Amino acid sequence: MNLLLLEEADFTAADRVILRDRRLTHMQEVHGVAVGDSVRVGRIGGLMGRAEVVRLETREAELQVVLDQAPPAKLPLTLVLALPRPKMLRRVFQTVATMGVAKVILVNSYRVEKSFWQTPFLQPEAIRENLVLGLEQARDTVLPEIIIEKRFKPFVEDRLPAITDGTLGLVGHPGNYPPCPRALQEPVTLAIGPEGGWIPYEVDLLAKAGLRPVQLGERILRVETAVTALLARLF
Repeated sequence: MNLLLLEEADFTAADRVILRDRRLTHMQEVHGVAVGDSVRVGRIGGLMGRAEVVRLETREAELQVVLDQAPPAKLPLTLVLALPRPKMLRRVFQTVATMGVAKVILVNSYRVEKSFWQTPFLQPEAIRENLVLGLEQARDTVLPEIIIEKRFKPFVEDRLPAITDGTLGLVGHPGNYPPCPRALQEPVTLAIGPEGGWIPYEVDLLAKAGLRPVQLGERILRVETAVTALLARLF
């Protein structure tokens, strides 16, 4: 991990924390810390800074923290994502957190298998665990907002237009469409489909909600690859 993220429950005082879990193990086995060493830390949802190891035991470490740095800014992006298959979903959560996505809306699609919605990776604790891993990688403290919308048509017709309003609405979709724009500064609402892409009916419905189709070329990408490629190109 590139940033040691601190939970509210870790704090014993305003500037003191005690760690006993995987973060302690990582400090000992990966960083090889000793008393007096300094590590990068951040408070989830808050500031970042440094912490000095003031006490180190086999099962417990005490750190004195100074938090005085703002986390990096989020991308001005709302990502509407057809629910990926479970194994890929874990990696996507980590990727969006690492890349600074502010909000992710998971939606159904014709090509999303019903069984995907039963995955334990959609449980709140599992979502948070993978988002935290992404934040640790990127040195960020602010969790992306995750929204689940299981009914595609009502969401797109009733709620998506308000989300898209004031943003550049895009649908990543292979086909004879304009290339995805580059290096934008404006807010974006981006929809990425499942493996195999959106069906034509879904593309039409998304277009009516204010999202125009764009493409990255002839190659068909995995969802996790498409997410990374589109975000890197847009921002």
